[in-house]
Amino acid sequence: MTTDVPARDARFTILMDGDLTPTERLRPQVAGTRVIAADGGMRHASPLGLEPEIWVGDFDSTPDELLDGNGHVPRQDFPARKAISDGELAVTRALEAGARSLVLCGAMGGARSDHMLFHIMLALRLAHEKGIEVLLTSGTEEAMPLLPGKPASPDWPAGTLFSVIPFSPLSGLTIERADWPLDAVEVEMGSSLTLSNVSADGLRIILGSGTAALVASFDV
Repeated sequence: MTTDVPARDARFTILMDGDLTPTERLRPQVAGTRVIAADGGMRHASPLGLEPEIWVGDFDSTPDELLDGNGHVPRQDFPARKAISDGELAVTRALEAGARSLVLCGAMGGARSDHMLFHIMLALRLAHEKGIEVLLTSGTEEAMPLLPGKPASPDWPAGTLFSVIPFSPLSGLTIERADWPLDAVEVEMGSSLTLSNVSADGLRIILGSGTAALVASFDV
């Protein structure tokens, strides 16, 4: 998404415990950011060449080898029975430190689809209520909020498979430079009208009103 680049201290990577492929696209997205690991998400730090400044979670199911190999990283321990996920704890910590831009690594895959859905909803809330820029990624998939009145021009390669996922009825949705262009259409929540499009160079997406996310898949 084309935006002003936040200052380095305002850009955070959150390492979450979902699937992650360290692609050549992903590495520059996290380069130079401050890093917080959420429990098992610490396993992604070494493959990405990242050093978390803090490691948060309940650590009730974290493998001993991960704990032993990262004992130098400061930890903030929480009880296993709590009313907040380890991922949200890490995001909250980043926001308290002044984050204005978040890359949620490991937020798009894994054994728990409920976690993935929560991460997308969290990103939508942060974008709508706080103006936080959020990218969710597994390396092979990305998602980001689509905000009303703020045109999106993702830097996806031409030929990228993408969808606009409506979390409410949408009004005034325009898609330019794609295989299936749309011009200020209405989209019902749950409609498959905006499923599986293909980007061209100069893709531009505009939303008049509603709540939606962009999801893209990449060939690796």
